[in-house]
Amino acid sequence: MVSRSCANFLDLSSWDSLDFPQTQRSLPRVMTVPGIVSDLEGDYGDVNSSTSSHERKIIVANMLPLQAKRDTETGQWCFTWDEDSLLIQLRDGFPPDTEFVYIGSLNADITTSEQEAVSHKLLSDFNCVPTFLPKEMQEKFYHGFCKHHLWPLFHYMLPMFPDHGDRFDRLLWRAYVSANKIFSDRVMEVINPEEDYVWIQDYHLMVLPTFLRKRFNRIKLGFFLHSPFPSSEIYRTLPVRDDLLRGLLNCDLIGFHTFDYARHFLSCCSRMLGLDYESKRGHIGLDYFGRTVFIKILPVGIHMGRLESVLNLPSTAAKMKEIQEQFKGKKLILGVDDMDIFKGISLKLIAMERLFETYWHMCGKVVLIQIVNPARASGKDVEEAKKETYVTAKRINERYGSPGYQPVILIDRLVPRYEKTAYYAMADCCLVNAVRDGMNLVPYKYIICRQGTPGMDKAMGISHDSPRTSMLVVSEFIGCSPSLSGAIRVNPWDVDAVAEAVNLSLKMSEAEKRLRHEKHYHYVSTHDVGYWAKSFVQDLERACQEHYNKRCWGIGFGLSFRVLSLSPSFRKLSVDHIVSTYRNTERRAIFLDYDGTLVPESSIVKTPSAEVLSVLKSLCEDPKNTVFIVSGRGWESLSDWLSPCENLGIAAEHGYFIRWSSKKEWENCCSSGDVEWKTMVEPVMRSYMDATDGSTIEFKESALVWHHQDADPDFGSCQAKELLDHLESVLANEPVVVKRGQHIVEVKPQGVSKGLAVEKVIHRMVENGNSPDMVMCIGDDRSDEDMFESILSTVTNPDLPMRPDIFACTVGRKPSKAKYFLDDVSDVLKLLAGLAAASSSSKPEHQQESSSSSHKHVAFESII
Repeated sequence: MVSRSCANFLDLSSWDSLDFPQTQRSLPRVMTVPGIVSDLEGDYGDVNSSTSSHERKIIVANMLPLQAKRDTETGQWCFTWDEDSLLIQLRDGFPPDTEFVYIGSLNADITTSEQEAVSHKLLSDFNCVPTFLPKEMQEKFYHGFCKHHLWPLFHYMLPMFPDHGDRFDRLLWRAYVSANKIFSDRVMEVINPEEDYVWIQDYHLMVLPTFLRKRFNRIKLGFFLHSPFPSSEIYRTLPVRDDLLRGLLNCDLIGFHTFDYARHFLSCCSRMLGLDYESKRGHIGLDYFGRTVFIKILPVGIHMGRLESVLNLPSTAAKMKEIQEQFKGKKLILGVDDMDIFKGISLKLIAMERLFETYWHMCGKVVLIQIVNPARASGKDVEEAKKETYVTAKRINERYGSPGYQPVILIDRLVPRYEKTAYYAMADCCLVNAVRDGMNLVPYKYIICRQGTPGMDKAMGISHDSPRTSMLVVSEFIGCSPSLSGAIRVNPWDVDAVAEAVNLSLKMSEAEKRLRHEKHYHYVSTHDVGYWAKSFVQDLERACQEHYNKRCWGIGFGLSFRVLSLSPSFRKLSVDHIVSTYRNTERRAIFLDYDGTLVPESSIVKTPSAEVLSVLKSLCEDPKNTVFIVSGRGWESLSDWLSPCENLGIAAEHGYFIRWSSKKEWENCCSSGDVEWKTMVEPVMRSYMDATDGSTIEFKESALVWHHQDADPDFGSCQAKELLDHLESVLANEPVVVKRGQHIVEVKPQGVSKGLAVEKVIHRMVENGNSPDMVMCIGDDRSDEDMFESILSTVTNPDLPMRPDIFACTVGRKPSKAKYFLDDVSDVLKLLAGLAAASSSSKPEHQQESSSSSHKHVAFESII
C-alpha cells in the first residue's frame, strides 16, 4: 500500500522550477487497485477497479517498437510492428499468452488534434501507450540532454572544451526530468501495481523509477542499461549524478551488459552515496534504506529466427553469389558500424593501412568492406569523423589500389537487410574496432550468418556437413568482448596490434578457425534475446518476493525521494509511550551508546554538550534508574568527559572495563592474562596502514583497531577484507576475536562485547535484588546490535523473577534487531529529556526546585 503520509512529498518540493507540463487524459484507465490511486491525486479519481488475472509486463522505452506511416490517399496514420526492435524480439522468452504493454514515443510527428485518436488505436490494436512530448521538450530531452550530455559522458567523453561536447545546461536537465514525468503519467494510466512488472530500458529514463516508486511504494520495477556505465572518475563530473543514481536505486533490479559496467555503478554508489554492496548467494545486492536492490549482469543476445529467415531469402543467396564472383580469390574483411566518433572507423582504416605497409604481399588479396550505417546523432564531431573516414579511405586506395582493385570499399548508404546479411555470410573476418560501445551485436550476427542455414546451403550449393569457420577481431572496449573468448581482442588505439591481429586471423589454420567458430556459435545460439529477457524477468520476480513482508515509508523530497522498507514490527519510539511505562516502573536499566547516539557521528567535537550532561545527570539522580554508557571508546576519555555525572555507569572499550559510578573502581571483565597477541597483531596492522593511505591504528588496552574511514572507499574495503583474512590465519590459536565493523577491523579478547557487558549489568542487578522491570537500550552501530540481541534474550531468561518491558531502539531508520527507531541524535535527546522530566516530577518539592534551577542554568548557557 502507498503511504499516504508521503504521497505528495515530491509535490511539496520545488517542482515548479522544473515546469512540468500536464499530461492530457487522452486514454481511458485500464486497471488499478481500488482505493490507492484515487486517494493520491484527484486527477486519477475516475478509475476502473477491474484487476488482471495474470501478471503483465509493462515495457517502457524511449521509442515504441512501431513504424508509423501516413496513408497518402486517406491521410490516416498506419502503424506496423518494427520486427527489428529489441522490444518485440524479447517476447520470445515468454509463453505466447504473456501480455505485454509498451510505453514510449512515436518516431512520427503526430499533431495535437490527432493524438487522442492515435492513442486509442495504438492501445486497442497494439497494446501500446504513446507518450506525446511537445516538440521543444523532445528536442531538449533527447537531442539535448540524452545525446549531448549523457551519451558522450557514458562513453567517456568529457566536455573539456566548448567544441568537445556540450557543457551542462540546467534547462536541458529540466526537460529530461519533465519528459520522465510524462512517461510516469502514462505508466500510471495502465498499471495494476499489485500484479504488473515494469521494465524500463536505457539511459533516457533514469529518473522515471523515482516517479513510479513515489506513487506506488511496492511497484515491481526493473531497469536495464544498454550503454556503458563509466568509471566513478568520469561519472562524478555530472552535476546531477546523485539524482540519477537514486533514480536507479528506486528499482528492484538493475541490469548491465558486463561486470565492468556494474562494478563502475557500484563504485559510484559507494563513493557518492556511501552504500555498501555484497554478494548474496551469487547475486549482488545493495542495501538501500532497508530495500535490497539487486544487480544483474547479462549481455543481450540476438533474435536467431529473424536472422535465419533473412539468410533463407532468395535475394540473400543472389547477393552472396554476386559477392563471391566480385571478390573471387580475395579475402574479405567486414566492418559494420554507425557513423559516430566512438565506432573507431578511422582507426580501423589506419590499421588496414599499416597492414598493407607491413605485409605488402597482401595488396591485391585483401579487401576491407566497411558498411557505414546512418549516424544516430548530428554535430561537428560526427561531420569530422565522416570527413576523416573518407580522406583515409581515399589515401589507402590511391596508395595500394590498382586497376580493378580497391583495398577499402566504403558503403555509405542505407543497406537492405538481405545485402548486409550476405556480406556477413561471405566475410572471412569481421573487424569491430569501436573505442567504446555498450554491447555491439555485429559479432553475434556475423557468427550466425557464417553458420548458415539448410536453405542457404542448398541455394549456394554447399554441403550441409561442410565445416563452418569464422574469425573475429574485436575491441576490448565493447560489451560483447568478454563473452567472445575465441575472438582476437585488440586495443583499437594500437593500430600495429590491430594490423597484426588481422594478419593472424587470415593466416590461421582452418581447424583452429573451426574450433573458435563452434565455441562462439554455441554461446550465441544459447544466449539469444529470449534467454536474456526471460533471465532478467525471473531475477526481477525473485527481487520482488519480499515486497509485502515489510512496511514501507516514503521519505525525501524531489528526486531524493526513496522508500524505507522495514519489518512490520519496527516503529518509531514514542516519547509519550515510553514515559507512560517509565512512570509505572520501579527499577529501570538504561543503556546508551555514545558516538552516533549522544554525539553526532559527523561532529568533530566529541565531548558531550551541556544538554547531554544535564539530561544524563537528571536520569542518574533518580534512585530507580541504573544508567550506563556502553561505548567502544577508552575509559580515560569517557570518565573525563562524563565526570559531572557521578552516578553514571560506564562500560568502556565494548565492556572490557566497567565502572558502576565515579566513586567505584574500574573492573576488568576479563582476566588480565596473556596479551602477547598484540605483538603479533600490531606489525600486521601497521603494514596495512603503511600500504593504505588514510588508514590509522587505534590502540586500546583491550583491543587494536584498524580504521579506514578516510581511505579510498574501494581500496580501503579491499584492504579490510584482506587484513581480516590475514589476521584470522595469524591468530587462529589465540584467545581473541577478529571482527570487521563499519570502516574498521578490530581484534579483541574473546568474551568482550557490548552484549556481554549488558548481560553482566543486568545479572548484577538481579543478584542485588533489583531485577529491572524496564530495560531501555539505544545505539546506532553494528556493535550495538549485540546489545539489542542480549536485551531481547532477557525476556526468556528464567533467572528474572518477572518479564521486564523492553525498549531496544536504533538511531536511524535501518534494518536492525531493535524493534524501535529514532531518527537522529536530537530525537534521542528529546526522548531522554522526556524521561528526565518524568523523574523530576516524581521528586520531592525541594529537589524539583533545585533541578529546575539547574536546567534553567544549562539552558541559559546554551543560549549564550
